[in-house]
Amino acid sequence: MKIGIDKIGFFAPHMYVETSDLAVARGVEPEKFTIGIGQERMAVAPKSQDAVSLAANAAQTILTDEDKQAIDYIIFATETGVDHSKAASTYIHDLLGINPYARAVEVKQACYSATAGLQTARGHIALNPDSKVLVLGSDISRYGLNTAGEITQGAGAVAFVVAKDPRVMAIEPTSVYKTEEAMDFWRPLYSETAFVQGKFSVDQYINFFDDLLQRYQEKTGLHLSDFHALLFHLPYTKMGLKALRAAVEDANEADRERLLNNFNISKHYNAIVGNIYTGSLYLSLLSLIENSQTLQAGDRIGLFSYGSGSVGEFFTGVMVTGFQDHLNTATHETMLKNRQAISVADYEAIFNDKAPVGQVSFEIDTTTDPAPFVFTGVKDHMRQYKHQA
Repeated sequence: MKIGIDKIGFFAPHMYVETSDLAVARGVEPEKFTIGIGQERMAVAPKSQDAVSLAANAAQTILTDEDKQAIDYIIFATETGVDHSKAASTYIHDLLGINPYARAVEVKQACYSATAGLQTARGHIALNPDSKVLVLGSDISRYGLNTAGEITQGAGAVAFVVAKDPRVMAIEPTSVYKTEEAMDFWRPLYSETAFVQGKFSVDQYINFFDDLLQRYQEKTGLHLSDFHALLFHLPYTKMGLKALRAAVEDANEADRERLLNNFNISKHYNAIVGNIYTGSLYLSLLSLIENSQTLQAGDRIGLFSYGSGSVGEFFTGVMVTGFQDHLNTATHETMLKNRQAISVADYEAIFNDKAPVGQVSFEIDTTTDPAPFVFTGVKDHMRQYKHQA
């Protein structure tokens, strides 16, 4: 029985700042951000969007009433959760009207956890072939104004349905994974922004990729020639490119050219949305499958998932016949096209306009947020959401 991604979609907030404008405001050459880091635009989340609302907006574009009845497991992957105890998935279950007889959990391991969700979903479907699992990767990346990590911020969510006989990508059963304690990136409970040891984090990421790719090849007997593309978790697009360049350094010209060209296609959405943590790898997958002119059924895609701290996994998927008919390319293109560019000053004001912490009740003005699902505030310490479209 084949198990994999049956549907997939994503959502980004309606505002962004040009990274070239941010560079000028920070007194650096724009090319340092656009070329050196590889980021063109950075999504900016208003106060009315959090990990829950972003995920609901991503999921509602792909789910039918039939899906909502068949889904009996919701796995919400995030590192910007909204409660220390209550899973964000329970909000999603209610907002989307999912079958009441479903499990709903939240998982965490930095940017890796959506892959943990995918692999858990595969196991569930193997035991319950007629069910479906909704996996969500949703985050808002914040490092602080005028910090070294500021350029690698972003916001957004990816949602995908895992099922038998998938219509987009079948996930192959063999994968390799690794854990190593490392303080390369973390966010303590008391901090709203993350801490990162930049060079160490890059080294960890590349070392994990090199190790796991080699281990996968030894385990399966596959080589670079067997992959149509290699995709990466992309906190910023240049990071994945560094890892790929090292991997193809000794490859033949055809393999090197194919993998580098397809990486350029796969990084497009990430470059104009920014870092979305748990959803980043799957945003790269979406960018490839929605924009490639050469991808065909039967092509094998290698996927490298990495979460600081650190956990990594390398696994593969094979494109399914007719996958092009089950994508939401036009919806995503329209959403990205309709976003609003804002000034650096406006971005800074939005960044500083945070929801109150510790207040019993407060309301958020959602009139300027065009998203279907919004966070409206807190009432008696309970978060409130609304479907406004």
